[in-house]
Amino acid sequence: MSILIYAESAEGKLKKVALELASYAKKVAESLGTTVTAVTVNAGNVSELSKYGVDKVLKVNNDKLNSFTAKAYADVIKQAAQKEAAKLVLLSSTTDSIYLAPLVAVALEAGFTSNVVGLPVSTSPFQVKRTAFSNKAFNITEINTDVKVLALAKNTYGIFESTDAINRVSTEEDFNPTIGDADFGVKVASVEKSSGKVSIADADIVVSGGRGLKGPENWGMLEELAGVLGAATACSKPVSDLGWRPHGEHVGQTGKPVATNLYIAIGISGAIQHIAGINSSKVKVVINSDPEAPFFKVADYGVVGDAFEIVPQLTAKLKAFKEHQS
Repeated sequence: MSILIYAESAEGKLKKVALELASYAKKVAESLGTTVTAVTVNAGNVSELSKYGVDKVLKVNNDKLNSFTAKAYADVIKQAAQKEAAKLVLLSSTTDSIYLAPLVAVALEAGFTSNVVGLPVSTSPFQVKRTAFSNKAFNITEINTDVKVLALAKNTYGIFESTDAINRVSTEEDFNPTIGDADFGVKVASVEKSSGKVSIADADIVVSGGRGLKGPENWGMLEELAGVLGAATACSKPVSDLGWRPHGEHVGQTGKPVATNLYIAIGISGAIQHIAGINSSKVKVVINSDPEAPFFKVADYGVVGDAFEIVPQLTAKLKAFKEHQS
């Protein structure tokens, strides 16, 4: 059962999720006694993939693919899987891959499961553990098709270099799949990107604010805290609806789902939809002046108090700690 992964990149650089996916694939490959091939699209230096277990990289370079189009990218992955006779195709759970994975599965007539949170429970029959009911439960899913497609939930496996990372060198091969006009039925008019900030999709830590911050003019203290932590900033739905913050920062079930190592919620009461969208985060910290805020019921750590006093003090302590460490 050969394995193919789609190693995502942005502006020519591999994303962190690509390395996590490679690490996961390598472990699965070891149990199956097979190899790992990665397919990349318009990525620059892909040599880093070898350290995390990738044996071969199919490099696709095509100006038509500069803007993400799900159907075209799915066609690329399908052709890569067919070329390598891959029986297991792995994608991450980024915004792009969430669109991609079902299309790839249909194209390959493959069984598909999303939100995978661990290594296969069994390989014969093939079973994996995944989250269900907005991350409130787990189930074991069995896939019986010849080709299988999995989408790995973010920040669930981790990034691990292979034991032979120093001596590993992946084979790199230019790959030119056939891409037709039908793949571009949806035209991308423009893409808005934030610059100079950590993106929510790639962040290990997210600092998020709600209506408890009282207005957009108070977001500076969140941005300062995020800067110290190397975190992305986010917000609740009411905040983006009010126009205090861009809609691209809205996280939750109706916004961007996040599965970070640390999620800090400041002035967010904790509506069901918001909690469902961030519940996969490993550690949740809540700062709120209302001790009855629903968020405290799901928090790992909670601070009851005025965010305008607590956040600046927390930021100062973290700065002092970092200066001491350096």
